[in-house]
Amino acid sequence: MKRTCLLVLLTVSALLLGWHLHIHPDYASTPAPPPAPAPQASVLLVPLDGRPPCRQLIIDSGAMAGIDIVTPPDELRDYYSQPGDTADLRPWLQAHLAGQQAAILSIDQLLYGGLLAARENTATPAQIADLCDYLRALHAAHPDVPLYAFSILPRLTPQDGIDGYQERRDLVRYSRLRGEQAAGLPVDTDELTRLEQAIPPASLARYLAHFAENRLLNEQLSLLAQDGVLHLLVLGQDDGERYSIPNIEKEALRTYLVGHGITAQQVCITHGADEIALSLLARWYNEQQGYTPRIYVDYDQPASATRTMPYMAVDNATTAAEKIALLGGTSVTSPDDADCTLLIATRDNEQDTLDARAATAQRLAAALQAGQRLALVDLSKHFTAEETVLPLLLQEQAPLLNLTAYAGWNTASNAIGTATAQASLYLAARRATRTTNSPATPASTTTSPASNTSNTTVTNETIQATDTEPAAYYTEYQRIRLLTSRLLEDYCYLKDGIATVNDTLKKAGYENTADLNLEQNYRWATAMLQRQTAEDTRQLLHAPALRQPFTLQLPDGAHAYCLRSLTSETSYPWPRTFEIHLTTTPCLEQLP
Repeated sequence: MKRTCLLVLLTVSALLLGWHLHIHPDYASTPAPPPAPAPQASVLLVPLDGRPPCRQLIIDSGAMAGIDIVTPPDELRDYYSQPGDTADLRPWLQAHLAGQQAAILSIDQLLYGGLLAARENTATPAQIADLCDYLRALHAAHPDVPLYAFSILPRLTPQDGIDGYQERRDLVRYSRLRGEQAAGLPVDTDELTRLEQAIPPASLARYLAHFAENRLLNEQLSLLAQDGVLHLLVLGQDDGERYSIPNIEKEALRTYLVGHGITAQQVCITHGADEIALSLLARWYNEQQGYTPRIYVDYDQPASATRTMPYMAVDNATTAAEKIALLGGTSVTSPDDADCTLLIATRDNEQDTLDARAATAQRLAAALQAGQRLALVDLSKHFTAEETVLPLLLQEQAPLLNLTAYAGWNTASNAIGTATAQASLYLAARRATRTTNSPATPASTTTSPASNTSNTTVTNETIQATDTEPAAYYTEYQRIRLLTSRLLEDYCYLKDGIATVNDTLKKAGYENTADLNLEQNYRWATAMLQRQTAEDTRQLLHAPALRQPFTLQLPDGAHAYCLRSLTSETSYPWPRTFEIHLTTTPCLEQLP
């Protein structure tokens, strides 16, 4: 009897131990992250500003393809409202360009000291000419290093220096009416006249001069691209709307380019700002690899293609086409012909039924289970978790680590540009780290999220084991690291955590969460962020959707892995809660 009881006790204990180890892994025996292979290339980046999406995200994404990203040292970079050191940045760039395979240059950083500085400060025609002369000299000194440059058009919002509440409202209204008028729409001319008279002349002149200055700058840069000084120039529109003076300026630039015979291969106009450097990195890598990624764009519902999201001047279909073209890819009309499917989900709880998200989640889960290459853009009209698809994918226990890329942060251009660029870098890196034999492996049947029909997709060619295996594994590891980072930031923080931090600060009397006090509420906010992220990381690790085994296709064949552990480190890079610095460290374990 005692022996029977002991056997039962041991059995129960073993089961409990197994369950405990499943829920709380033995981190002491967790495999360490893989060492990074030696870089295969080096690209110099002068980022738009010091925020993580503009710098660290490019560094991390480049690592997926074995690209070392060289950036200016801390003492030269901007910090929030403090501009970067443009005087010392130019000689640093001149000194460090030798030996680089390419350079990605933010004109706003080189001329003004960053995006925020560009919004507030001015540059004279002489300063613009001086920058152009510098770029000519830079190219002449390093003719074999292609210069990819990008410049951002001013946004509709008036400069912070125009601080009168009513005059700022009047300027925004004036800009929208001018935009509607330029588009040929009927407008209230009496209201337009009233606004012109109500806005202080100095404020109106300063507002309009900002656009005139930017037009002169971009015209001069376009001529540099035409002359071959710049390998490619990208002009981005920051925080747009359908009708505004920025749209008038954008169309004026299009007219200028056509009139001067400047081609789309020399100058490209796109919507967005923060994601452009990442797209240019993917563009350069594709050019080096001779690779044209084929991307099929799908939507969770027909309305998502034609929907214009907040802070955008164009709809999602236009944005997706722009971002694919920018990285040197091509849009295809069938998932059968695609290297990857870009699924764009946009939900608005004022117009859409939330129940429809369940069907989308089921389609996506089936596609991921079938092994389809899928990059997910998960957008929300009101930036809330209940409008996104991810919670239902977690509920469906979809194998999220099979995603090629995930993005759901900020604007549609940010998210679509990030997802397409990361997917492209991943696909190109896989091509670079494998060898092929013929014949191809047998075709496998997968299900497209666009329909319930079966599509026959040829899998990767037969792969032989080579010395590229560590690089191939590291590419997969970095893909998963980027995935977990985006899940924690784009979903856990931006759709939930930021509201908790902001609300807590406001209840304590701190109203301006966009300008924290470094000695007081910044530290408190950072402590809240770190506790919250630690809990989100723990919950994400133990979510069945991330606990599922997944398969990595490596040079010596397919191998099953699982996510053994996940840790994160986070802080606020600037004294505001709008963005976070986040580093995740997933540890993968190969299964028998």
